[in-house]
Order: sequence, then C-alpha cells, then structure tokens
Amino acid sequence: MADEIKAVLSYAGDERFVGVSDSGHAHVIDFGAEKAAASPMEYLLFAIAGCTGADVVSILKKKRQVLTGYRIDISGERREEHPRSYRRIQVKHTLRGDRLDPASVARAIELSDQKYCSVAATVRPTAEIVTTFAIEQDPAFSATESVPV
Repeated sequence: MADEIKAVLSYAGDERFVGVSDSGHAHVIDFGAEKAAASPMEYLLFAIAGCTGADVVSILKKKRQVLTGYRIDISGERREEHPRSYRRIQVKHTLRGDRLDPASVARAIELSDQKYCSVAATVRPTAEIVTTFAIEQDPAFSATESVPV
C-alpha cells in the first residue's frame, strides 16, 4: 500500500488558511496582498529546497565529507497564463566545509535531483529545474586537519 499523507486547511479570514499536517505542525498560507505568511507557490519552493537539501546532506555524510554550512537559493519563473505554474526553477547550492570534493558534491546533488527528491520529481513534468553549486572552504579548518561529521 502506498504512503498517504494528509493535511487539513481551515479558512482563517483575510485570504489566509491555516494548515495542519499529520505530523501536527501548523502553517499559515496567505493568498492576499498583505503577505502575512508565505504563499502556496513559495511553500513549493521551500519544499523543493528542503527535500534536495536533506538528500545532499545525507549523501555527503555517507561520503564522509566535512560540511559546516549549507545554503540553498531557489527562485521560480512563473508562466503568464493561468494557472501560472512554474516554468523554470533555479536552485543554487552553496556548501561550506573542509576540502569538500567537487565530484562528491556534484554527485550528491545529481542523485537528489534525478533520483531521491520526490518534490522535484513531482514538479519536473511541468517545470525545468536548473541546478548549480558553489563550494567554499571553511576558514576555521587549517590545511592539515579534517574531522568528518
């Protein structure tokens, strides 16, 4: 039997909903001009970034790479016509660590993008996902010391 995930949204007035998932976490979703909370399209970007980020961290840990910082910048270009879905999503991974291997980082991102990230897989049929990455050496590490996480 397939996994089933459930959520309930309740109208909270002023073009806002409060959603509660099976895990019990609540999120406000704002459709209005006030932007008191993230919109559904912003949450979709968060979901892609969070999904791929978790994959990349897990894969790099298995490869014994020393990761000390990680930022994902994500943006989406929407179609002009309704339903105004994303047509292109750009994901830039910026990883910091001690002598991170570029080939290992590239492979971790590729595996997430092409195999493991279910959110990206859900979006990919209708949106092009373009992924890039940059690696920064953490200045806290000297050239001779390295401790895997």
